[in-house]
Amino acid sequence: MSVRIVYQGEPGAYSHLACREHFPDMQPWACQSFAQAFARVRTGEAELAMIPVENTVAGRVSDIYHLLPEGDLYIIQERYQPIHHQLLGLPGATLEGIKVARSHPMALGQVRERLLSLGIAAIADVDTAAAARKVAERGDMSVAAVASRVAAEEYGLDILKEDIEDSGSNTTRFIVLSKDARIPPLTEVPVVSSYVFRTRSVPSSLYKALGGFASNGLNLTKLESYMIGGGFTAAQFYVDVEGHPDSQAMRNALEELDFFTEDIRHLGTYPADPVRAKS
Repeated sequence: MSVRIVYQGEPGAYSHLACREHFPDMQPWACQSFAQAFARVRTGEAELAMIPVENTVAGRVSDIYHLLPEGDLYIIQERYQPIHHQLLGLPGATLEGIKVARSHPMALGQVRERLLSLGIAAIADVDTAAAARKVAERGDMSVAAVASRVAAEEYGLDILKEDIEDSGSNTTRFIVLSKDARIPPLTEVPVVSSYVFRTRSVPSSLYKALGGFASNGLNLTKLESYMIGGGFTAAQFYVDVEGHPDSQAMRNALEELDFFTEDIRHLGTYPADPVRAKS
C-alpha cells in the first residue's frame, strides 16, 4: 500500500497538482474539507497533508489559521507553487462561444481582469476541480471552468485559453503537515519557525511581545490576527519567523514573547523554500 498525502478538494485541484509535483511517490487522497484532511493525518490514515495558506494575488486562506492551533499537527515543509490557470471547455467548444466561467472564488480573483477582457462572466463554485467536473457533466458549450491542466486531464476538457492569470508571479504557498514534528538541526540551512499566541490584555502588549524579535535581529515574514471565542475582544496571532528555536537569538525572543502572552504554541520549524530566499 502506497503512503498517502491528503489535500482538500476534488481530483484536479491545485492542491492535487502540488501533491503530484512535490511528492510524486505518494498517493494523493482527496478530502471534502480542510478539517477532514487534518483528521486523516491525525488518525494515521495519511502521513502528510498538503494545505494552501496564501496566494500572492488573492491573499490568505483564512480557514487554515483557525484549524492550525487545534489541529495537533506540525508544519514540516513549505512549498511555493506557481499557479497557472487554464480556461477549460467541452471538446468542440470555442473561446468566442463561452459566456460564463465557473471556479473557486480565490481562483476567480486571480483571473478577474482577464475574464473581463474576454467578456466572460464569473460564477463562484466550491472548488476549481469541482467546477471542471460540472462543466464536463452538464454539457453546456457556453460554460467554461477556470482550473488546472490536471483538471483538464481528469475530466476530458479542452484548454480554450492558456495561463489566464492576471499576474505572471501568481504563486500559492503550501504547508506540509505531519503528525510528528521534524525540526531540522541547528545548521547553516535557513529555516522558518511558526507560532500562534494570545497576548495579555494590557496596553501595547502586541508591540512589546514582538519587540524581542526585532532586538534579536529576527525577521518576521508573516503576522496574522484573527478573533477567537466568538467575540470581538480576544485575538490570536500567527507568526512566521526566520530563525531556529535552538538559536540564542530565538530563545531570547521567545522568552520576551512569553512574558507578554497567555499561550504560545510552536507549530513547526522547517526548511525555508528556496523561492523565499529569492523573493
